[in-house]
Amino acid sequence: MDCKENFEIKKLTSFKVGGEIAKVYFPENIDEFLEAIEKEPNAFVAGNLSNVLVSSDGYDGAVILTKKMDKIQFDGTKVTAGAGVRGTKLSKLALENNLSGLEFMVAFPGSVGGEVFMNAGAHGQMIADVLKSAKIYCPEKGLITLNNQDMKFSYRTSICQSKPYSVLEAEFKLCKKMTEEIQAKMDENLSFRLNKQPSLTLPNCGSTFRNPQGDSAGRLLDEAGLKDFKVGGVHVWENHANFIINDNNGTSLDILTVMYEMYKRVKDKFNIELKPEVRFLGGKNEKEVEICKILYQK
Repeated sequence: MDCKENFEIKKLTSFKVGGEIAKVYFPENIDEFLEAIEKEPNAFVAGNLSNVLVSSDGYDGAVILTKKMDKIQFDGTKVTAGAGVRGTKLSKLALENNLSGLEFMVAFPGSVGGEVFMNAGAHGQMIADVLKSAKIYCPEKGLITLNNQDMKFSYRTSICQSKPYSVLEAEFKLCKKMTEEIQAKMDENLSFRLNKQPSLTLPNCGSTFRNPQGDSAGRLLDEAGLKDFKVGGVHVWENHANFIINDNNGTSLDILTVMYEMYKRVKDKFNIELKPEVRFLGGKNEKEVEICKILYQK
């Protein structure tokens, strides 16, 4: 199994931020993942780090990245995908097989493991609508399989966020549709992203905060005057206040400082505490730790 020590993670993250990781494992299948997690039971598990802010000061622990677990298998209307499969790739392959249900993934930067973990969704579709089952690593029981109901999906969350579970593989149940109909939905989703969200070529992690129930984080942040707010090398996107762009070699502390200001202004103005969608990996920088205690309520 591929394993790197003192690995510079910066180039692999969507924010293009991150220091040195003590040890990083790159398993290519479930057996290799189980081997890695047995060696490093406290490892931080992630996919392709599209939704993770890694500290510029690095991380002293072990990280397991499932990005190489990228096998895909089609069987009628069923598709099985490894945790590391890119959502965009899976969406396009479903189209080639005249299968509908994954159109919302077409512009997603993340991978299947993370998308199941957070019940990703957009444009009226979400993981919970199409997931049949998932193979999960559970520290107490090892490899287990959970069905859709077992996953306890709700808005941007699943059982994996309340328990120490890692998604290793997912099985989706899709439906047959005409190619033209699927393509039209994908084109509509791509057009929306181009108009409403920053390009994937700009270093960003997508939506910074979850939408509070019955409201929009973007609206709240906009009304709180956060658009184009800057700290160091990062700023809140001028077209939508729920996105942070790192376009001038910003640091993780810059990003967390911006996140804290976003959180604080909305709380002060609306008495609403926004919850981050972005996960954080660090612990060596005291200022970052203090900010995270507030943002993540830990």
